[in-house]
Amino acid sequence: MTNPPNPPGKPFEDQDESAARAVEDRIQQILTSGEEILHVAMQNPVTALSAAPDSVVLTNKRFIIYRPKFLGGAQFEDYIWRDLSEARLEEGLLSSKISLKSVSGKLLSMEHMHKGAARKVYSLAQDMEERVREERRLREMEEKRAAAGGINISGGLSGAAPAAPAQPADDPVEKLGQLKRMLEGGLITAEEYDAKKRELLARL
Repeated sequence: MTNPPNPPGKPFEDQDESAARAVEDRIQQILTSGEEILHVAMQNPVTALSAAPDSVVLTNKRFIIYRPKFLGGAQFEDYIWRDLSEARLEEGLLSSKISLKSVSGKLLSMEHMHKGAARKVYSLAQDMEERVREERRLREMEEKRAAAGGINISGGLSGAAPAAPAQPADDPVEKLGQLKRMLEGGLITAEEYDAKKRELLARL
């Protein structure tokens, strides 16, 4: 199972639902296999002084900036979550500004956003940022373990191939990798993944 896009309650926060649905329909056309929309956040047309406001669309794989153009055209700018390192939210009297920095230092920002929608973007971006950090930490652990396994410290005969390190039958790091693949494949929910991850990390 995967997280449902726009959970019930306030699916588009304080935005015009019909306009947000139109953006969602347009973005659906460019999604890749297994990709789902998590949230649509639009500029407030009043403060942005635009009849066709820009939008930020979050999926389970990407952060997308959608800029509609005249005569039905549009410009898309997207970044995978692994390429984003920091999210910021600035709230004004009538609208908010969301900013995300890429790992290369590029700053992506959008002003004049509906406040509730911008808060949801910030919350989801923080969650994705935490997941990416955890993925990096696990990858570094696996690389260090692989490097340590390739060093022959037993002082054996010259030219003899080092023995391959025995893999524990219940290796937590391997289990985490399996859980991640199950999550990405839609076999378990994010809640089930997080609960099992905490249990496995406690064993490291």
